[in-house]
Amino acid sequence: MTTTEGGGFTVSLENFEGPFDLLLGLISKREMDITEVALAAVTDEFIAYMRVDPDLSRTSEFLVVAATLLDMKARSLLPVEDEQLEADLEYLEARDLLFSRLLQYRAFKQVANIFGQLWEVNSGAHPRQAEMEPKFAALLPQLRWSTTPLDLAKIAAEVIFAAPPEVTTTHLHDPLVPVRPQAEYILKQLKVLGDASFEQLCADAPDVNTIVSRFLAILDLYREGAVSFKQEAPLAKLSIHWTGSDTNVADMRMEDEEGTVVAPL
Repeated sequence: MTTTEGGGFTVSLENFEGPFDLLLGLISKREMDITEVALAAVTDEFIAYMRVDPDLSRTSEFLVVAATLLDMKARSLLPVEDEQLEADLEYLEARDLLFSRLLQYRAFKQVANIFGQLWEVNSGAHPRQAEMEPKFAALLPQLRWSTTPLDLAKIAAEVIFAAPPEVTTTHLHDPLVPVRPQAEYILKQLKVLGDASFEQLCADAPDVNTIVSRFLAILDLYREGAVSFKQEAPLAKLSIHWTGSDTNVADMRMEDEEGTVVAPL
């Protein structure tokens, strides 16, 4: 185990000797097979290197890269059957993802080195502490302050006492088909028919709004325990059976005296 001039970690293996970043570069360019790298030896050398010069940041970087290399090597050593085409594709995608992680690691490391160099180059710069010389100050345009304290007071008053936004009701629709009369209509029909389908109860509905209002009335009656439903399958025929009394309609909890309404469709 040695260090480079810049203090980087180097490895010494049977088939490779040099900086750790160079090893990553060869693997990412696929000029060196990951199966030929003894990760245990690399890890041992790095641990020995950290004992001499401990650094938490370098340790974190090494753990990320070592875990990626270990995953790559494990995937490459696992047997893959020729018949499992989907498994092969998944393996290739995973391998490409691991390579991209290595490239991302190298990119971040290179950018960090660039930032470090810029920091070192500009570390000797100091801001100017002296006042501007008169000959340069005379070149600045003369500031003409035209706003009076009264103007500032008016602006502050407009901000502090601004009228709240007006809430309008123009977007609301007028009631078209109240639910309560439709509930009474359904009650009369069920008293005569006993059981009825939703199509039968809406056969004489003049428009879509009335149909929707009658459906809401049925839901309110069901909530009060006045009717029961029967439907064999989704989107199948819906049958309604009267199970309550006359008081159910009177006790229905409407939102107002007019009943729940249907907005225009």
